[in-house]
Amino acid sequence: MGSSLTTIGLPVALGIIMFGLGLTLTPADFTRIAKHPKAVVIALVCQLILLPALCFGLVLMFGLPPVLAVGMMLLAASPGGTTANLYCHLFRGDVALNISLTAINSVIAVVTLPIIVNFSLDYFMAGDDQIGIQFGKAVEVFAIVLLPVALGMIVRRLRPAFATSMDKPVRIASVIILIVVIAGSIVSNRVLLAENFGQLSLITVIFCLCSLTLGYLLPRTLAVSQSQSIASSFEIGIHNATLAIVIAQTVIGSVEMSLPAGVYGVLMFFLAAGFGFLIRGRADRGTADLPAGGTSSGTA
Repeated sequence: MGSSLTTIGLPVALGIIMFGLGLTLTPADFTRIAKHPKAVVIALVCQLILLPALCFGLVLMFGLPPVLAVGMMLLAASPGGTTANLYCHLFRGDVALNISLTAINSVIAVVTLPIIVNFSLDYFMAGDDQIGIQFGKAVEVFAIVLLPVALGMIVRRLRPAFATSMDKPVRIASVIILIVVIAGSIVSNRVLLAENFGQLSLITVIFCLCSLTLGYLLPRTLAVSQSQSIASSFEIGIHNATLAIVIAQTVIGSVEMSLPAGVYGVLMFFLAAGFGFLIRGRADRGTADLPAGGTSSGTA
């Protein structure tokens, strides 16, 4: 079961999830940076610079074994996905901005993810020349991430009514597939997971909460609207765990390296939901404090 899950199930599952993401995208999602440059730039700085630095610091502080340390950095380098879009919708964020951030991050990650992972391999596993993401594997990452997205966008362009009608079913299917993939990965590697769950659960909880908080508070501090800050928070705080698992197991060839993403993928659902209720409560109180006829900043 474990072998078929890794070689067939994981790539197919990720392909469906990324295809579903493509069904929600239009070229305008990639150009929205011109309409909201401040919100987009702040979110990208968080995603591409601050988040890997935060994760690197946590890994050093916890003293993780090298392969798990690289797995955490791989998770940090992974972009958001359809789950981030779903949480953004549920908790009144700017969904259009969140989708745009996911689209932009998914493209940028094709370049930044191999860089961050190779840096981590050199730092934590120096001397092991058998693993890494060289040019051929970088092309594989490109195919895994962007080809299904591009196919989904083509379908949306040619069959917009079909894409619209499939939006909700594909979102639901993506969440179910994500749960099945993570559950299957955990079951297949339960012995390894049991040995490492203690140290991984705490660091992934802290990483997830710090990511959500950073993605929300930094934009708010810099006068970005509430709804846009919520969009930023979920994009930065909810990573594509399936992508991290696929790259670890099928591209790099390390099951152990996928464990941080597996643990994170389970805990993230509950942490993100709790955080969402917290910041939505703040938004509700802010709206209640407005005078009659007033509106809060941003779109709900």
